[in-house]
Amino acid sequence: MQSVKLDGKRSVRVVEVADLVPGAGEVLVETAVSALCGSELHGYDGDGQEQGNSGHEAVGSIVKLGAGVSNLQVGQRVGVSAIAGCASCAYCAQGQYTWCPKLKFYGNMHAERFLAAANACHPLPDDVSWDAGVLLTGDGLGVPYHTSTKISSPQIQTVAVFGVGPIGLGNVLMQAHLGRRVIAIDISPARLAMSKHLGASDVVNAKESDPVALVRSLTNGVGADACIEAAGRPETALACFAAVRTAGTVVFNGEQKALPISPSEQFIRRDITAVGAWFYHFSEFGGMLALYRNGLRVRDLISDRYPFSEAPAAFEKFASGQSAKVILDYQ
Repeated sequence: MQSVKLDGKRSVRVVEVADLVPGAGEVLVETAVSALCGSELHGYDGDGQEQGNSGHEAVGSIVKLGAGVSNLQVGQRVGVSAIAGCASCAYCAQGQYTWCPKLKFYGNMHAERFLAAANACHPLPDDVSWDAGVLLTGDGLGVPYHTSTKISSPQIQTVAVFGVGPIGLGNVLMQAHLGRRVIAIDISPARLAMSKHLGASDVVNAKESDPVALVRSLTNGVGADACIEAAGRPETALACFAAVRTAGTVVFNGEQKALPISPSEQFIRRDITAVGAWFYHFSEFGGMLALYRNGLRVRDLISDRYPFSEAPAAFEKFASGQSAKVILDYQ
């Protein structure tokens, strides 16, 4: 079968690899579409991957069941969570796989077929297209939805999103759908334009204006009720603390190294709450599906589509900073 190979230094190939065989508790899925995630750019820009690929958002049809799998069947349409739990701990019993102490990551999904844990498969209803499914069961909407659970208070009316790459754009869409005023901050005019299309009330180009000053100006000097850090950069993380109102909330989505943070200045004296939000809980799929059926325009997050054979071009476009979610189509 064919699979994407990341050689590093922005080199991508489609290569022949050995056929896959599902192990106990696993299924083999024939890919319909897979989506690129911003986290994959580390390997794309850097040293690549010696084996497999970084794909971890995909949907398709089951073609083979591993030993012990009885809750799924061949031919079934599924989306998958790349995070699978042990199925025996208290967290797994609640569908909270990302908290499982023995969680397992499944990747290599930019391929004609991929392996997934059976207990991490979401059967896709007939009214969920492949495009919607890959976002509802992957990072694309999963992270923004999980983030929304951290800032569910009705007192939160204004949300500033710092960094509107794919995850930031998902946050814009989610928070706007929930009826909140959204301020989008980035340095890419293209992505700021996408933010407006997805529901942002205001956009701020951080290359042209002081984003903290503008967020405060747009909120009558008070600051945003919540700030979401989705760029993974120290300067935007610190800007979130400066732009959030007293007793507001900062949510971290962007992975990054240690920051020079003062407990007194950033937390204690302003009663600030800061939380992290990583991936999504397997049990949250039902909530996302309900929002989709209630009109959440999740497919609007897809800006570009490429045939699987054109994966190098897809990665190049995604790395340009001029796209939202980029999709590889295997059909």
